[in-house]
Amino acid sequence: MIKTKLLSLIIFIIISATSVSAQTVDALQAMIDQRNADIKNLEIEIASYQKQLTDLGSQANSLSATIKSLQISQKKLEANIALTQDKIATKSYEIQKLGSEIVTKQEDIGDDRRIIAQSFNQLNQLSDINITDTFLGSNSISEALNTLEELSQVQKNVFTRISTLNLDKDKLEINKVASEKAKADLVTLNQQLSDQRKVVLSTVAEQNSLLKETKNSESSYKALLAVKKAQEAAFQDEINAFESQLHLLVDASKLPGTGTGILAWPLDSVYLTQYFGNTTFSTSNPQLYSGKGHPGIDLRAARGTPIKAALSGTVIAVTNMDLIPGCYSYGKWIMIKHPDGLSTLYGHMSLQVVYVGQKVVTGEVIGYSGNTGASTGPHLHFGVYASDGVAIRTMTRAQTSRCAGATFPFADQKAYLNPLSYLPTL
Repeated sequence: MIKTKLLSLIIFIIISATSVSAQTVDALQAMIDQRNADIKNLEIEIASYQKQLTDLGSQANSLSATIKSLQISQKKLEANIALTQDKIATKSYEIQKLGSEIVTKQEDIGDDRRIIAQSFNQLNQLSDINITDTFLGSNSISEALNTLEELSQVQKNVFTRISTLNLDKDKLEINKVASEKAKADLVTLNQQLSDQRKVVLSTVAEQNSLLKETKNSESSYKALLAVKKAQEAAFQDEINAFESQLHLLVDASKLPGTGTGILAWPLDSVYLTQYFGNTTFSTSNPQLYSGKGHPGIDLRAARGTPIKAALSGTVIAVTNMDLIPGCYSYGKWIMIKHPDGLSTLYGHMSLQVVYVGQKVVTGEVIGYSGNTGASTGPHLHFGVYASDGVAIRTMTRAQTSRCAGATFPFADQKAYLNPLSYLPTL
């Protein structure tokens, strides 16, 4: 009798177990696999576009190369948008799959609780039969002992099953939270890529205007570049004259120690094209910009590359000097003041996505790289200043011949710092 009840109890526990809906999960997994395959293909396509852009970047600047670069950049950004959309879809499927599994686990746990309650009732009934009855109802002592051992094992199996299912449920809930966060991150990235599309479209429009102005003539384009360079040099002379009159106090003891790597690289992929020049307050980094006093470092960055804050701080300037015809310098630039005595500048941007007074954190996207201002090719100019020694001023006609109304970060010579002294070692 006891043996029959025990066998029925074991069978009841086994056949009452439920499982994840294989059909739903398998269908979602199939969609995930397809999206992952699409992602791999897009990544290969994007890498091909980047190689073409890199190769173009090594060529002499020309009108035809510039236009071709814009066309490739547009294709690359379109592929990036498709890539992000595929990643968002993949994460959505993963969340659905995890949600289905979590619901199933919750149902399993509910079923198990009912099973446990019924099992305990039957076990209690069996426990009402004393040991003497157990032995008397068995054909042998060995059989009676086996029966008691089997009862004990049933109890252990029930508790183990509940414990395992609870752990599975916790794990799945954690995975769901992680997937939802990843989806939110990808939605943000999709917005960033949408901004990059705006960057390319606006730049193409600018280049079309340039083509119209030059009548698609390389010689006319070269002449315009020469004029641009001359105007840049003239403005630089005006800046030097103004800065020579600044006598801002810069206390080096208040600045962070060099070599500390307190700043993060403003780009995910770092390739230096120009180094910091020689100034009075430059640090001991021996790599100089040909002794010409380049006030920062230049980093290679294809159009539309996300630019990130090098350190948490407050945005103190968001300016577009290109709004003033003939005023060639940093173009669209941003400056962030940090709480440690440093300020960072990001120049030649194509799009700015922050505003003055905004608090930003390290690694936050603040805009996208471009070819604005005095730049002759897409890149990021990154400068570091002693905050006490930099003053953002709007120039007057008495101070400049062609940049009246332009806002610029004038700095005492002692305030220009070598960015490489505060960035992580490459």
